[in-house]
Amino acid sequence: MKYHNPVHRGFFPDPSVIRVGEDYYKVNSTFQYFPAIVISHSKDLVHWEIIGHAITKSEYLDLSDILDSRGIWAPDISYYNGIYYIFATLRHNDDNKPMRSQLVMTSDKPEGPYGRPHILPVDDIDPSHFIDDDGKHYMVIAPGACIVPLNDDCTEIIGEKVQVWAGTGERCPEGPHIFKKDGWYYAMVAEGGTGYGHGINVARGRSLYGPYESCPYNPVLRQTDPEADIQRSGHGMFVETQNGQWYCMYLCGRRNGGNYTTIGRETALDPVTWTDDGWFVINDGKPSKEQEMPNLPVTAYAQRGFYDFREGNISLDWEWVRNPDKDNVEFTDKGIRLYTSKGRLCDVSARNILVRREQELSYEAETKVSFKPAAKGEQAGLTCYYSTATYIRFNLCKGGIELVINRNKGEERLAFTRYDEGTVYLRAEVKGLSRKFLYSSDKMNWKELGHIDNCVFLCDEGVPDDRKRHTGTLVGIFALDGGSGIRSAADFEYLKYKDKNIVND
Repeated sequence: MKYHNPVHRGFFPDPSVIRVGEDYYKVNSTFQYFPAIVISHSKDLVHWEIIGHAITKSEYLDLSDILDSRGIWAPDISYYNGIYYIFATLRHNDDNKPMRSQLVMTSDKPEGPYGRPHILPVDDIDPSHFIDDDGKHYMVIAPGACIVPLNDDCTEIIGEKVQVWAGTGERCPEGPHIFKKDGWYYAMVAEGGTGYGHGINVARGRSLYGPYESCPYNPVLRQTDPEADIQRSGHGMFVETQNGQWYCMYLCGRRNGGNYTTIGRETALDPVTWTDDGWFVINDGKPSKEQEMPNLPVTAYAQRGFYDFREGNISLDWEWVRNPDKDNVEFTDKGIRLYTSKGRLCDVSARNILVRREQELSYEAETKVSFKPAAKGEQAGLTCYYSTATYIRFNLCKGGIELVINRNKGEERLAFTRYDEGTVYLRAEVKGLSRKFLYSSDKMNWKELGHIDNCVFLCDEGVPDDRKRHTGTLVGIFALDGGSGIRSAADFEYLKYKDKNIVND
């Protein structure tokens, strides 16, 4: 039986994975989205379901003024003596001193709840947790692989930071992990930058503090074919199955119409082969598109595509853009009611933008919204959202329906039509880099309002003048006052999401 990469499709970057018994748990970066640090579970390393988030209370993490692609970077999950540990970098805004802090939180359950994060004052990125044979705890952190000794509950630093391996000399040595096997300490580092040319390099030593020698097979993973579908492969972590097989989970990106990864960085899986001299390579050194299933019981999970907000809850698939304003959110018999919060989609201060990950290069999303704007500027509807700088909004507004884009040049209205009814069905049809937007008053007769042929602005690479772009495109709903200062109610009955090219089923 085969599987296809990526195994966790959509915006799931910087994976860290552990096995506890016969269960696998994974965490991924969430940046400015909330709740923070998505936690997933699998039985077979291929099929994943979201089971929780490490930070669910706004009082534990204030992202309200965090700029795009800052926030939570590169979390790591580990398990020791009945406790789950999650480490992560909190990337502050660029003018903050320090620019980065490390967070540590614990729980006795993989899905949480996790306690209030402890702050470790280390101004670097990508922490991971290593426990040596003597039970001593260390944080491993960039640049290269640096070791920071911690106390027994990982809440305090008790020694100096020491770089034990600088990497091979490529740029951006980050994402470090250390694991031990057969008396060797192996240090894994992602190098080459997180875009095209990303890869994994390895070194080993007999002592935790080295010296470390570089692997003769480096890079042990890198995509060298610029035309391959799977690109940007790197930032990985090893896991050994209960059957003694070794695998690497790593980030990757799928090309969309060229070198554009609109979905964002995703999670991929490939087998690890150990060599006779005690080194290893990952799938002959390059990522695979198709691979044999691990020797594990195949356990698939139902993929939810219809979200009926009249049920009175938001599933774990959803994220808010920054901390929500819960005073402007409620559930009624009409669905989820979002009151128009202050601002516009291009404002960091905007609240209650509720989105879920795009999973495939082609899909449809549809919602039903009831909204009667009282003033010019108010807007409620559907969005394909990358950041405050780049997005598409398709929404009811004063007097009608509008289609607006932002390509990091400010908002541009592409289309408008008069529409006097207070309820409308809105649909986005996505095919590669093109997106079509339709509306209907009865869900039967659809009219196209606009079509955008080349949505390269909805990805990391498509807007070179926007400095930090590390996330992916999500689709969802929003209600904002657009500067009007008016608080009006928008009722969303449902959101339907349907992929057009599904694999791994």
